[in-house]
Amino acid sequence: MRTGLIAQKVGMSRVFADDGRHIPVTVLKVDNCQVIAQRTEEKDGYTAVQLGMGTAKVKRVSKAMRGHFAAAKVEPKKRVEEFRVPADALVEVGAQISADHFIAGQYVDVSGTTIGKGFAGVMKRHNFGGLRASHGVSVSHRSHGSTGQCQDPGRVFKGKKMAGHMGAVQVTTQNLEVVSTDSERGLILIKGAVPGSKGGYVRIFDSVKRVNTLELPFPAALVGSAAVVEEELIEEAIVPEATVEEVTTEAPAADAETKEE
Repeated sequence: MRTGLIAQKVGMSRVFADDGRHIPVTVLKVDNCQVIAQRTEEKDGYTAVQLGMGTAKVKRVSKAMRGHFAAAKVEPKKRVEEFRVPADALVEVGAQISADHFIAGQYVDVSGTTIGKGFAGVMKRHNFGGLRASHGVSVSHRSHGSTGQCQDPGRVFKGKKMAGHMGAVQVTTQNLEVVSTDSERGLILIKGAVPGSKGGYVRIFDSVKRVNTLELPFPAALVGSAAVVEEELIEEAIVPEATVEEVTTEAPAADAETKEE
């Protein structure tokens, strides 16, 4: 299980597939997501990666958090989250994770806080059918009806579906497909709806129930790692100077042997 990412919900848009199909997507932005700390089994009793996203003003950060960010040598972050990972999936402190951490075609789970709806009735909150709208029901068409019993037990059980505050709770939507990513702008396009309002923060991590068969970057896709790989490939493609000299010196000797024969 790899570490996840912290992203900010930009809004919804749409993309068109090669066959002309219209795919509704949610746009998530990954802005300067860095590793702030590591949790290890020896020190903390569990293994996890602490990530921070965005840039916060120093005056709006507590002194304790200022020291925490200073120890990691990173700028103060607006959002801090932890992701449980195995010991071999830990990422170095200070490393910046790219949006290419997730690839097109894989499935992810997104966790966020839903939009608050305030006080709502049972028909909106719990999808009740309401009472009859014909003769005999007096000004209580959208009520929930009776809630308790007779003398025994004579009370309302805990968890009874009734009217009350709706929304503003943490919800995880599972098995969402990643349509595409843009590492330069830090954007991730996910098919379908994602919990939360525009501007809200969400947690993205690999799908728990659906196994990904694609080759994913492990332990993470870091900013700048692609450039390093390209430089290594270029160095391997260039023929070293020593090999060139060996080829030029051996060629005349071979010609001399042929002439003597």
